Amino acid sequence: MSKYDLTKISTRAPEDADKSDTKEKTERIANALDELQNKLYAEGKHSVLIVLQGMDASGKDGAIKKIFSEVNPQGVHVQSFKKPTDEELAHDFLWRIHKHTPERGMIQIFNRSHYEDVLVTRVLGYTDDATAAHRFEIINAFEKNLLRQDTQILKFYLHISAEEQQQRFKERLEDPRKNWKYNANDLETAKSWPQYKKYYSEVFEKCGPEIPWVIVPSDQNWWKEFVISNTLLQRLQQLGLEYPTLKPD
Repeated sequence: MSKYDLTKISTRAPEDADKSDTKEKTERIANALDELQNKLYAEGKHSVLIVLQGMDASGKDGAIKKIFSEVNPQGVHVQSFKKPTDEELAHDFLWRIHKHTPERGMIQIFNRSHYEDVLVTRVLGYTDDATAAHRFEIINAFEKNLLRQDTQILKFYLHISAEEQQQRFKERLEDPRKNWKYNANDLETAKSWPQYKKYYSEVFEKCGPEIPWVIVPSDQNWWKEFVISNTLLQRLQQLGLEYPTLKPD
């Protein structure tokens, strides 16, 4: 059995996690990220690519809004990848991805990513397993190349339960502020969960462990936000970022 069997991995915070305490930690992390992002931007030696994947209603948008609320928006870009355009389909599958990779000093967030091309394309029958296997190799080479260019890559899968997803779909119908998010096709997509779980497990196995995935229990937003922000904090701290100093002349 794969260690990435999503049916065996909890979608909730550990039982001993305290909500109030965790939220306070997340607020402190947000302030620390503000300072580290400033150093990243000023130093201009490294860049960061954050990949967010997850089923519909797993909370990718909310996580981005919360975690980067204290960060200078000039140093962060967000790119969503939806259904490819005709122009994008006329190129190789990474063409639309590569042009959005971060320049040095920047944090780039992918809301969905190049992994859609080995996930949803198979669920919908646009590509087969052989094509996906070839794309795994290309994706690994692509990400290793980014590493060589001093890009830090953090990959998160936002793991929610089917029950929580249905509750969030219901909120989209009932809350006027969330009506715009509702899409009837989401209910059809939810029916394909067994296939998605199978393909995600394969992605975790084939596209790692050199650049490992973090599977984030996401039924509770406060825990999801803590895990992602704390992982990013630790990675930035490891870079030893410093503000550039003036030369004597």
